[in-house]
Amino acid sequence: MGEKRDPGLASTGTMTSASMGTGERARTGRGRARGASWRSWPSREALTRVGVPRGRIVLDHTMIAGLSVLVVTGCYTSGAFDGWYAPLPPLGFGLCVVAALRYHHTTLDHRLAASLGLLAAIALCGLGAYAAGAPTPATVIWIVVSIMAMERLPLPAGLATVVVLVAGFVEADETGIIGAGLTTAAVLLAGYSLRLDAEARGAGFQLLAQERLAREAEAASAALAERARIAREIHDVLAHSLSAQMVHLEVARLQIEAGADRSEILKLVTSARSMAREGLAETRHALSALRGDMAPVEDYLRELAREDRAEVDVTGERRDLPAEASQAVRRVAQEALTNIRKHAPGARTRIRFAYGTGEISLEIRDSGPPRAVDGTRAPKELGASGSGYGLLGMRERAELLGGSLDAGPEGAGFTVRLRVPA
Repeated sequence: MGEKRDPGLASTGTMTSASMGTGERARTGRGRARGASWRSWPSREALTRVGVPRGRIVLDHTMIAGLSVLVVTGCYTSGAFDGWYAPLPPLGFGLCVVAALRYHHTTLDHRLAASLGLLAAIALCGLGAYAAGAPTPATVIWIVVSIMAMERLPLPAGLATVVVLVAGFVEADETGIIGAGLTTAAVLLAGYSLRLDAEARGAGFQLLAQERLAREAEAASAALAERARIAREIHDVLAHSLSAQMVHLEVARLQIEAGADRSEILKLVTSARSMAREGLAETRHALSALRGDMAPVEDYLRELAREDRAEVDVTGERRDLPAEASQAVRRVAQEALTNIRKHAPGARTRIRFAYGTGEISLEIRDSGPPRAVDGTRAPKELGASGSGYGLLGMRERAELLGGSLDAGPEGAGFTVRLRVPA
């Protein structure tokens, strides 16, 4: 049907057959793949000579120029093109050059009939030289045509072309069968070697192109992951801040409707304003952390604990931490202290941060809300946090980094433990 085939279709067909059915279908697919490879054209990268070194190009052009000189001068030194026939060698050589250039394009387009016709035109020029009495130019032309066929045509077509040309060479050659056989072997070896060399370069170029696409995809994936990380950090910060502000402002509204004392209402509004400032500062901290210009984790923990008068213990050899691991510690510490302010205001809090081997750990433990004079727990005050998804968010953050988070009551208080690879 004249269908154009590409070498890559062979492996694709094999994979499709194997995935569709039984082992018999897979064997049939492999057989078809081998047949398609035998009948297929060289890859486009091979036909366009992609990746050929500059030195190789210079050598090829030098060889072509030498053969051209040999063909033209051989026509004249044979004495067959004297007098009125003198213009014929340049004209014939020009025809061969034009046909060779067109042959390059027709093979790129996988046009077999046109390619064979152009090779036949070049071979006829050699036949004309031989008929005129110039066997050396004719032999050079036939050998070059055979190599061109083996290098750029599907193998069956290339072999058929070589057989036809060799048959004519045997008919005209005076060296006999042995000389013709040696010439045939040399032509096949040279043409097929050039073909394999071009295919190897083409395969290498395809591999480089695939690696480049893989790197681009990896870079795009990293960019998307970075955007997701930024969105997660900003969401975590703003969710805590805005939810706390909403709680305080809602209580302030209710107290206004109830006619509460102005000082109590002002206290709530001032607290909400302070939380807004803290949220803005935390957002800036998060952006700074994402850019990598942030303070060490232990300094951040001490600053965070100062407001709650919490104790901070740091153990292990201090080292630089990945940005994501550092941010996880900061967010978990912030959430844990926020929950303590909400559920156990006034409790004693202890923060332990440790640099371990291949990991870091954070433990935040509180003593629970203080007891009232009658021995019962003091009533909870309005805290800074709002949502009930704090623990879930902290655990998800730890698991994303390959770590773990445990949180639960211990004695009268509550303990949060974080472990993150770093």
